Amino acid sequence: MGLVYAGVCSHAPGITGRADQADPAVRDAFYAALDEMREAIEASGADAVIVIAAEHFANFFMNNMPSFAIGMADFYDGPIEDPGWLGIDRFRAPGDRDLSQRLIAEVMQTVDIAYAEEWKFDHGIAVPLHFLTPRFDLPVVPVNINCQGPPLAPLGRAWALGEALRRAADAVPEKIALVGTGGISHWPATPDSGKINEAWDRDFLGRWCRNDRDALLDYDDLTVYADAGQGGFEIRTFIAVSAAAAGAPGTVHFCEPIPIFAVSCTVASYQLEAAGSTPG
Repeated sequence: MGLVYAGVCSHAPGITGRADQADPAVRDAFYAALDEMREAIEASGADAVIVIAAEHFANFFMNNMPSFAIGMADFYDGPIEDPGWLGIDRFRAPGDRDLSQRLIAEVMQTVDIAYAEEWKFDHGIAVPLHFLTPRFDLPVVPVNINCQGPPLAPLGRAWALGEALRRAADAVPEKIALVGTGGISHWPATPDSGKINEAWDRDFLGRWCRNDRDALLDYDDLTVYADAGQGGFEIRTFIAVSAAAAGAPGTVHFCEPIPIFAVSCTVASYQLEAAGSTPG
């Protein structure tokens, strides 16, 4: 049936773990936007959701760090972090091994990826699922992009991954929702933790909403590191969703800096019906 939803949202652990320390008005508006995102995914009739997240050294480390990996299991446990710290109880999210395998086989036609039959969800996926599939009743296909350990895949390869995921989604009979999660600017686990470059974030989201391929790929990691911190490398997850949206225009539903969450908390989506022709 193809791709029926494409959007992005933040995944910072403070979103759930430090909720009581945020400005209630801004926090509640952000939560409301996430709830609207959940409603949009449900309204799309999606049979499964692909979640693209950054690797945080939870499942892969420097002895074995794939640029791209896709989960291929019937269930996924989480969170890998302490539930008290993250503010999310232990859960088991459903997967769909058969669907994952069919998607992986199609993606492999153009993009080299790893796959994993065992996968524990960290905050990069657990936080979005907490809001978007709170009953854990929608099968999940996790996709990780290495955004931590250089050398990182060039941004053009993240774009190619998004195109491959769109082609794979359009090749299966199931309706697929796609959600990218990450940054945008942030400096996790550094003395600058909590710093946010709001102007950089809004400029990036402008490029994202225009689905401007050239502008989205016109970043280099050294400049991103200087302007948006090492957390800014997670733009790869947003860029993959842009590629999958195949030219559709985007809308930012919410974007406000919440320092205790350490990011500009973001919810945005693409209007797929305005995308024109789907990629071949």
